[in-house]
Amino acid sequence: MSLNTEPKLAPPGAGLPTAELLVGRLLFALRRMTSSRGQAHAHFQREREAIGALLQKCDAESGAQRVLIARPRGLEDSSRHWSVWMTLDHLRIVNLGIVRVIRALANGIVPDGQASTAAVKPNPDATATVAAEYESSCDAVLAAAAEPASLDTSLRYAHPWFGPLNAAGWHVLAGGHMGIHRVQIERILAGLPPARA
Repeated sequence: MSLNTEPKLAPPGAGLPTAELLVGRLLFALRRMTSSRGQAHAHFQREREAIGALLQKCDAESGAQRVLIARPRGLEDSSRHWSVWMTLDHLRIVNLGIVRVIRALANGIVPDGQASTAAVKPNPDATATVAAEYESSCDAVLAAAAEPASLDTSLRYAHPWFGPLNAAGWHVLAGGHMGIHRVQIERILAGLPPARA
């Protein structure tokens, strides 16, 4: 859509439109009921690979350009003016948060504090160096979800949109979250100006 202008967007943490959130909750509940650990793992891995393919299309400079995009379903309005590197930084932050939650719940501990969409916004000055940290966070999600004998924990930790989730629910969430931001990266790349020869 447009590059590097400062648009007026909803504040971080404002959430999704009500109808979209209700539909999202239903679809996510269905996915949790029908996804095995292996299916959740495969979904996360597919989205990771798709993001990896998209990253091949940008360099350090283009990856740093913020682009105002049309809002994909599942993305807060405040997140529509990011760069590719900002998006990877956000994924890194959220992935590491999911690792912390899965490991805590699997060990019989409810994490302190509350999950907040406003608290996981990226560094606006993120650079290409975030790509390696993002990849490491993806490895950490897969490792954390593979470690416990079961992810069907009795303890739960609340997501701000989807309510209390056990470790399996957070594992399923990880792949869906990657998918939303894969669409975001697609739209950012589509909004970049053509490369100069």
